[in-house]
Amino acid sequence: MEQIRILHTNDLHSHFENFPKIGRYLEKAQADPTVDEVYTFDSGDFMDRSHPLTDATEGQFNIKLMNGFKYTAGTIGNNEGISNPHWVLEHLFDHVDYPILLSNLREEDETMPKWARDYEIITTKQGARIALVGLTAAYPMTYGPNHWHIKMLGETMDRVLPEIEGKYDVLILLTHVGLKMDCWLAKHYPQIDLIVGGHSHDLLKNGLEVNGVWITQTGKWGHYVGDILIELEDHKVKKIVPRTFATAEMPEMPEDEEVIQSYRIKGKEILESEKVADLPEKFEGDKMEAIQVSLDAIADFAKTDLAILSSGLFLHPFKAGILTKFDLQHSLPHPMHVVRSTLRGSDLWRLVMEIEKNRHYLDHFPLQGMSFRGKIFGQMYYKGIKVDLAKRIVYVNGKEIDPLKDYQIAGLDHYVLVPFFPTLSIVGENEFLFPQFLREVIGNYLAKKYPLPQEVK
Repeated sequence: MEQIRILHTNDLHSHFENFPKIGRYLEKAQADPTVDEVYTFDSGDFMDRSHPLTDATEGQFNIKLMNGFKYTAGTIGNNEGISNPHWVLEHLFDHVDYPILLSNLREEDETMPKWARDYEIITTKQGARIALVGLTAAYPMTYGPNHWHIKMLGETMDRVLPEIEGKYDVLILLTHVGLKMDCWLAKHYPQIDLIVGGHSHDLLKNGLEVNGVWITQTGKWGHYVGDILIELEDHKVKKIVPRTFATAEMPEMPEDEEVIQSYRIKGKEILESEKVADLPEKFEGDKMEAIQVSLDAIADFAKTDLAILSSGLFLHPFKAGILTKFDLQHSLPHPMHVVRSTLRGSDLWRLVMEIEKNRHYLDHFPLQGMSFRGKIFGQMYYKGIKVDLAKRIVYVNGKEIDPLKDYQIAGLDHYVLVPFFPTLSIVGENEFLFPQFLREVIGNYLAKKYPLPQEVK
């Protein structure tokens, strides 16, 4: 009989406030003398550029902390793969101490990323062979514009499984594909023994067994740590017992708060040292000024006359005077990208009607996920569009919309993903504009429109 303890995390999202407790838990568990082996895995989205220090270091500080957790292996989530420009992801793992497993992502020339391994086979002290395969969410719509080739899950599994057949006794997947797709994998590939999952932020306190495959996930933000006991007999799985432990119930040390705050302060200091623009007095405390200039910014970036933005994106108005990268990150922490959408006039009319229909509902609608880091969706604002709701007429640049003409409008990937405006995702020809974030697009526009005085550059 061989006993293996597997510790795991997922969707930490730079929630460093939980890292001290997680680190102590892992360190103690990794020294457990009552089991034969201890392995530690992470299933992606460990970084989130809404935290100032993650943004300032492009994830390198996250790597430093993750190295301290002594992971056996990890995979990536969409926050690593999509929210980072291609070149940032290329160098994100330059100093990582553990293998990054990722079977379904390739460079544009179909080569493996230099920082990733297709799969890994580890051998326990008693000789059991454990195959580890990593998978991330297959989003071609956003990986493609970021110069990656993402592979579908079935295609990937059908390639990898024959390659490793006969080379393992236990098969474990590290996935960042969400619970629904984890269940799909379990139903279609029953040779999997365990899926250590993430992405959908589901808390499976004692795991979920599907088709004889155990699926585990610890929710989000490091609120829980996964802790699985596996028993092997003759190198075959006899029993899997998934558990989770709440970090809120773990002991706190007196120095934790100071350490946590120091991360935010350091990130703020770095970002504040990078000055962007010199804004006139009219911006002071006026969110509408921020929204209007941001509409101009994304339209300029996308080379369109029309644009839409929602007020909930702006967590804080811009300030007058010297604007820094920290101010932009503080106001617009969302890892979103601008999208240029082409719509027939009749479809643009329909989109505007969808916006107007949902306007009062969305004004105070609490929203989570889909790259949104705020609290409520808020009001929608237009550039170049006016609406006469009484007559149901939409005007574009002062003229009644032509139902047969093609129009281009600047928006965000967020609006394609949320379910409130189906016209965009169903009939829009949507071009995702990488690599700049929304706040970088706005910052670049402000830098041109309101340049810094020579003495502060």
